[in-house]
Amino acid sequence: MPLAMTAELHQLRFASDASFAALWGVGLLLLSGVALWADIKRAKRKHVDRVGWVPWTKIFYISALLGVTLVIMAIKGWGKG
Repeated sequence: MPLAMTAELHQLRFASDASFAALWGVGLLLLSGVALWADIKRAKRKHVDRVGWVPWTKIFYISALLGVTLVIMAIKGWGKG
């Protein structure tokens, strides 16, 4: 492993709960972005009958809500110290 990656993993090992909440929140926000893109792509499909089976709208709303909540909680946690 490169030395910089080792230092980053060392920092992550001793990160606060707020930092982990922020990481999970950002990950969920990325997932919500992918779900939004897939939902828009499904809405613009050529064949009306080929809908698919993944509920992208629900995945978007749930992951966006949880992601924003975790990021807000992380910011409040960092503020308290």
